[in-house]
Amino acid sequence: MLYRNICFKATSNWLYVWNAEATEAFCIRFLCVQTLYLIQERVFVFVAKNMFLTYIFKNTGASPKIKRDRKPVRGGNMKKRIVAVVLASVLGAVCITGCGNTQATVESTAQAGTEAQTTQAAETTTAATESNEDADQAAADEVAALIDAIYVQERTENTDQQCADAKAAWDALTDAQKELVEGENADPDYFGRDTGDASKDDPRNQDEIGENEILVVSFGTSFNDSRVADIKGIEDAIAAANPDWSVRRAFTAQIIINHVQARDDEKIDNVDQALERAVDNGVKNLVVQPTHLMHGAEYDELTAAVEGYKDKFESVAIAEPMLGEVGSDATVINEDKAKVAEAITAEAVKTAGYDSLDAAKEDGTAFVFMGHGTSHSAKVSYSQMAAQMKDLSYDNVFIGTVEGEPEETACENVIEAVKEAGYTKVVLRPLMVVAGDHANNDMAGEDEDSWKSQFEASGAFDEIDTQIEGLGRIDAVEQLYVQHTKAAMDGNGVQDDAE
Repeated sequence: MLYRNICFKATSNWLYVWNAEATEAFCIRFLCVQTLYLIQERVFVFVAKNMFLTYIFKNTGASPKIKRDRKPVRGGNMKKRIVAVVLASVLGAVCITGCGNTQATVESTAQAGTEAQTTQAAETTTAATESNEDADQAAADEVAALIDAIYVQERTENTDQQCADAKAAWDALTDAQKELVEGENADPDYFGRDTGDASKDDPRNQDEIGENEILVVSFGTSFNDSRVADIKGIEDAIAAANPDWSVRRAFTAQIIINHVQARDDEKIDNVDQALERAVDNGVKNLVVQPTHLMHGAEYDELTAAVEGYKDKFESVAIAEPMLGEVGSDATVINEDKAKVAEAITAEAVKTAGYDSLDAAKEDGTAFVFMGHGTSHSAKVSYSQMAAQMKDLSYDNVFIGTVEGEPEETACENVIEAVKEAGYTKVVLRPLMVVAGDHANNDMAGEDEDSWKSQFEASGAFDEIDTQIEGLGRIDAVEQLYVQHTKAAMDGNGVQDDAE
């Protein structure tokens, strides 16, 4: 009975995993096996009973009559036992055969069950993988949203916390998740790109300014090495030339201020913050030196901001940007533009390894300076720089702009001009104070729309080289800013007072 129950439980488990095709055959075999078990059990009981009675008769001296009376019964029962044994043998043979087939069926069913379990496991793994991928993307999307929230030109009371939250969320991502960060302005490079050591920079946001301050205002850059070499280089030169004045910094691009703060924990003042700092520190004489290239939109916004604080100081002066006064048309060239043209060309020639511009010309090399470009009326300054190069007989020097304004400075037009002039080698260099995003990406990047890629795609040149260096690190340019600062002091009568 115990064996039968075990078999029954086993077959029940088999039935659970069987497929529909094997169920009918198994049920038939199962009934045969159960019938055999029942017959064998009845025969076993009958034989055991008769053996017991025989033992009693032989050993206890029971009445022969009883024996005689039992003989017919035993004889009849013997016939039944023989029939039962034969039937059991036949059924056993059938069941043995059936069991062989059943074993094959079980093996087939087990295999089907294993395959089903494998399929289910694969589906579970796929679902888990998809779930993990969804979780990774969700984490990356959260960081992208936080980056987009600080990629704005307006500072609010929440900006400091937003910068901290964005960096903390980025640091919590895995390397794989960081690669998934993509938003309106966000990408893995926002926090992940190595732009140098920010600790080498000086945000110049200290208090205890004193009565005389030179506020150096720049557009700004998130590229640490460029900020140190170009912007800090100009600030250091001005500070060295004016030891009795405190030199402080402000950026006009809040987007860049937020980027540097979030990534490097370096806090740079915007113009309003810097002016408020000057007021709070009791500054009397303020000179504002913009590092902008020209009198463009950024310069106009700066002058408007300073105008609102004029009554808070005894004297306020705004110095000239790099290229000085704009002039009425492309033919108006001032001394500042001539100095800049000579300084940047000499630096480019030296960096390219030539002894002179003429030597580069003989080697078939042209120099292309790429500026930002603007729709502002000051865009004529680029045309004036091109005219200045011609006046200096710098035939293999060309001026271009990222924005393509003015029109002749668009990349495709510059390519055509260089090609028509017969030069087969080109050196690209930024006409910008800092070698930041425009220099690294728009000029020297690997994307198909970068200037380097477009010059290569033209098929007109044998060599295309890039010099990723801003103008702010050139000593002659730094000294030009120093001169502009001094002129502003002299023109406002504060230099003598400070001395």
